[in-house]
Amino acid sequence: MRIIGGLLDIHMRAQIMARYEVGSEEWHHARMDRLGGSEIAAVLGLSPWESRFSLWHRKQGIGAPTVETDEMRWGRLLEAPILAEFERRHAGEFDLNADGITLANRERPWQIATPDGILIHPEDAGITLGIVEVKTARTADGWGLEGTDEVPVYYRTQALWYLDALGLSVAHFAVLIAGSEYREYIVRADADEAAILRDAGAEFRADLEAGRRPNIDAHSSTYQVIRELHEAIDDITVDVPHDIAEPYLAAVAALREAKTAAAQTTAIVADFMGDARRAYWDGEQIAMRVPGRGTAPPFVRYTPPPKAPKTLKETSA
Repeated sequence: MRIIGGLLDIHMRAQIMARYEVGSEEWHHARMDRLGGSEIAAVLGLSPWESRFSLWHRKQGIGAPTVETDEMRWGRLLEAPILAEFERRHAGEFDLNADGITLANRERPWQIATPDGILIHPEDAGITLGIVEVKTARTADGWGLEGTDEVPVYYRTQALWYLDALGLSVAHFAVLIAGSEYREYIVRADADEAAILRDAGAEFRADLEAGRRPNIDAHSSTYQVIRELHEAIDDITVDVPHDIAEPYLAAVAALREAKTAAAQTTAIVADFMGDARRAYWDGEQIAMRVPGRGTAPPFVRYTPPPKAPKTLKETSA
């Protein structure tokens, strides 16, 4: 892989901040009063990993930094070979800078970008052609036809945020699915969607400065942060008001009923399937029998419908 040292400022729109190891203390500190591409999805409530609530608290210095999961770790370890494959397939089209630098928009220094790779004109290092983002996925859910812009919406927001920050037009995605299927996608800058992102980012920063805490939502990271905020267990009693207690008790009862119904209907589906592997209804797969652990018999697993790629405009509608 050819690594280009020294990168000129991109189209005079952004300036180089520094190079930080992703997840390091310096990396987290540099982002405290800024917003990166993966964070803007959380601001909009689109991130699978972070909620607006949890991000707000982490930006306030409350709660522990996001812990790297096994999935995140393997994605980081596979980044170099996936980039190498991307470069091999585009040999001669551009030079690749994969130094992991962080750049900030000149007009909005709080809008930062840390692309996995920056694509530079092979004959003129002063011309930047675009960026490349590397992703790994267990399944193809959320990914559309190869060569299109049909990527999961939380990755689309990341690409659009970077393009807007850097003043660029094209973001390539190099994706490894299920460990062996390589695909590429292209997302192009969109002025309307970029405006949505900028406005959302500015509003979030205003909430941070004013100390306006976001509402509690159903995201798992929201509950995780609340747990971190109250690690002690004091031997005291609190009286919970009706507007908190009643929805909680209703949800617990509904969950209990849903679990009972799911157990019964799963058994009925399993009985109907017999030794079949897959169950279809109305042309769509709804369940699959999979092997049990060790000597345990097979069990039925629900098959969710494929996730259709969405655009930011669709989620905002």
